[in-house]
Amino acid sequence: MDTPHISISNDQIMRSFAMQYHDELTKNILPFWLNHSIDHTYGGFFTSLDQKGNVYDTDKFIWLNGRQVWCFSFMYQNVEANPEWLKVATHGADFLRKYGRDENGNWYFSLTQQGQPLLQPYNIFSDCFATMAFAALYKINPVPEWKKIAIDTFENIIRRKNNPKGIYNKHFPGTRDLKNFSLPMILCNLALELEPILGKERVDEFIPGMIHEVMEVFYQPELGLILENVFSDGSSSDSYDGRLVNPGHSIEAMWFIMDLGKRLKNDNLIHKALDIIFKTLDFGWDKLYGGIFYFKDCKDKPLQQLEWDQKLWWVHVEALVALAKGYDLTRDPRCVEWFKRIHDYTWSHFKDEEYGEWFGYLNREGEVLLSLKGGKWKGCFHIPRALYLVSKTLKNI
Repeated sequence: MDTPHISISNDQIMRSFAMQYHDELTKNILPFWLNHSIDHTYGGFFTSLDQKGNVYDTDKFIWLNGRQVWCFSFMYQNVEANPEWLKVATHGADFLRKYGRDENGNWYFSLTQQGQPLLQPYNIFSDCFATMAFAALYKINPVPEWKKIAIDTFENIIRRKNNPKGIYNKHFPGTRDLKNFSLPMILCNLALELEPILGKERVDEFIPGMIHEVMEVFYQPELGLILENVFSDGSSSDSYDGRLVNPGHSIEAMWFIMDLGKRLKNDNLIHKALDIIFKTLDFGWDKLYGGIFYFKDCKDKPLQQLEWDQKLWWVHVEALVALAKGYDLTRDPRCVEWFKRIHDYTWSHFKDEEYGEWFGYLNREGEVLLSLKGGKWKGCFHIPRALYLVSKTLKNI
């Protein structure tokens, strides 16, 4: 007698991943950072952690400290009202409040362990993640000072957004004035993060310009791709910078855009964003070894970034978020196919079964390039955020 065929729907396939992502968040990732990153002596967080979680450098990076404050505030609000998580978030915020800004309210890039400035506030992403941090903390603990810091910082970002590096800009003005994709991309997400303290009306005014910037200026329809650097009118430069594509940035930005599309009830915007995700994955996927390239040249010319063929943690987990959201909003079966492919690659290559947390950097072949769990660029942010968003999205399908 033939065994009856049991058809498993795409909804069931996607839902089946939800608990795996939730457990990884609560049982592995958050405990790792709780156990190893907190500076109980001077405040704030260490992010330079080796494979076992030992601190190998005590410098503190403002943007990563801000991200960790945001992370524990967000998880307290959305996963579990764990008093320890609130305590950790407040611990980080106190350090940032005391030492993080210069006299003009700009956030430094890095500090010594004790809080002395090391690098000038040249990087506006310190400000972006500081305002996210204090806004998230205010949502769970409405201290007026947290709200004031968040709003003051956001207003400063808006003032600086057309020239974010200011006096620290090394480019000669007027020759090749390219603008970078990173800030418009982050502002799409930042506006929604700050809505509870900025108000719906302010955010509604802000959103159309950001969508236009991402989807009409940086997106190049003839390529089907988003460029990292363009002229102010959206035209491209046939140069190293002008041809650069960062697949991870493009894909992460598209789930921000899908969130905005959902808010605006704009199905066309959601489907356009998903189409860009698929085109970016086709373009950025390593067909020889698997995984998503860090950088590509839109004309397949040689790149100046020597790390172009590395496989990075954040690129892959942001793709998983984008595909989970894309499936939830459209039920496009391509989301399932790509999600399973990237899930298999990510969990088999980045997760450290021995010491916990995940590796961040692989070579092209998928071998661990650096065994660290955190540093100047990797902290407590992309992985926990992605694990939460994927688990929540898939659970609710």
